[in-house]
Amino acid sequence: MAIKNNRTPYTPSQRFYEPNVQEVSTNNNPEARLTKSNHRTKGRNCYGRITSRRRGGGHKRLYREIDFKRNKFNIPAKIQSVEYDPNRSANVALLSYADGEKRYILAPNRMKVGDTVIDCTAPVEEYNDGISMPLRFIPPATSIHAIEMQPGRGAQIARSAGNAAQLISVEGERATVKLPSGEVRLLNSNCRATIGEVSNKTHANQKLGKAGRNRWLGKRPRVRGVAMNPVDHPMGGGEGRTSGGGHPVSPWGQLSKGFPTRTRSKPSNAMILVRRNGKKVKGKKKK
Repeated sequence: MAIKNNRTPYTPSQRFYEPNVQEVSTNNNPEARLTKSNHRTKGRNCYGRITSRRRGGGHKRLYREIDFKRNKFNIPAKIQSVEYDPNRSANVALLSYADGEKRYILAPNRMKVGDTVIDCTAPVEEYNDGISMPLRFIPPATSIHAIEMQPGRGAQIARSAGNAAQLISVEGERATVKLPSGEVRLLNSNCRATIGEVSNKTHANQKLGKAGRNRWLGKRPRVRGVAMNPVDHPMGGGEGRTSGGGHPVSPWGQLSKGFPTRTRSKPSNAMILVRRNGKKVKGKKKK
């Protein structure tokens, strides 16, 4: 992947547009049996009230059903195509198994049409990108993605473009993994993971070039709180440009910077060894 710089803009919208050149197959039509319509909530809950602001509009999308469980064991599959997916930052790969079934998976980096992958249940001789297996069979220091948090539940960790976690060690039923955020946590060694890093690494470096392209993605405009009136926002009002001297807050007064939003009673907190800010969790020992 590479960022393309348009040195000869023919329209104003191309002047600052730096797209991400996709290394995908020429076939732009997804597999019909693996797609379905996707109702977009536009930030509203079941009562029609906006609970997530600045969402709505955007282009229609067909949802590609991704195989996050990788539970078709010990059957080799060939990469039939690497495709763009409008629902995620990573590309997806269409697998064609030896028995004729087809499935979509997250495309690892450097994956090409014609490569072979397999969902293993035992160690292998070559640990190539795209192979899925339990953590206890993967060598330490290997880059992995699409990691399960509970065996059989499906991949939940390291799924976005360019992401990869690192397997530090495996001791019995516990595997120590360093996540892309820097957090170090314990996982069940029977959890499955895919070897390699997620494709489309340069996704974050592209420049949209105009506000309309953001609207195509379903992102609506955002008005700063300091630009509002005092009746509309706690940080509004004042003579000239001022934020009132207070800490940044939401319209309802909740701190927007440095305020811990993680639930302390979350069960998975007990598995964290080092938090994403680099601080070690006191009283935690490997089991």
